[in-house]
Amino acid sequence: MASPQPPRPPGAGPAKLALRDQLTTARNRLALTEIGLFARALAGHLLAAPEVHRAATVAAYVSTGVEPGTTWLLEGLARSGTRVLLPVLLDDGDLDWAVHAGDAGLAPARYGLREPTGPRLGVDAVATADAVLVPGLAVSSSGLRLGRGGGSYDRALGRVPVGTFTCVVLYDGETDRPVPAETHDRSVTAAVTPSGLRRF
Repeated sequence: MASPQPPRPPGAGPAKLALRDQLTTARNRLALTEIGLFARALAGHLLAAPEVHRAATVAAYVSTGVEPGTTWLLEGLARSGTRVLLPVLLDDGDLDWAVHAGDAGLAPARYGLREPTGPRLGVDAVATADAVLVPGLAVSSSGLRLGRGGGSYDRALGRVPVGTFTCVVLYDGETDRPVPAETHDRSVTAAVTPSGLRRF
């Protein structure tokens, strides 16, 4: 018999929905030129960070829509010879992983995602990364990350060894937010915004 789950904090679900709506609305107001400029700044901060610069393997993702852009970051990692793992969304919402082989190795997927087409490495492959970069909508002052609500990255972060550099990629104004905590939530060790990198 499974052990009982700790009770969910009262109001956490509705509070998260309200915060997600607020942050998504703000992102939708960004101009494409701003998104591009911010993407370059984010890449600069991450590629200069020792945890990423020294990493042999980095788990990252392909940004979509108005998410903080990762194109410059992925190109920079490729130029430096870093092995990059990208997620593949499974039917149960979990994340498999495959090696990034450039834009030609990406294909359209569900929910507007672009995913690698190479061999799948399994859900535990994320545990082999020296640095893990994840999407999000906000982060608290203690490193509690707010995602989109599917739980995919909370599961992935749960497989990452303690002490690994885990960083959520955000815009300015999305840090130090009052993120309601639920039992399945996983914290990150850092957050990067166009203004810089912050470690928790």
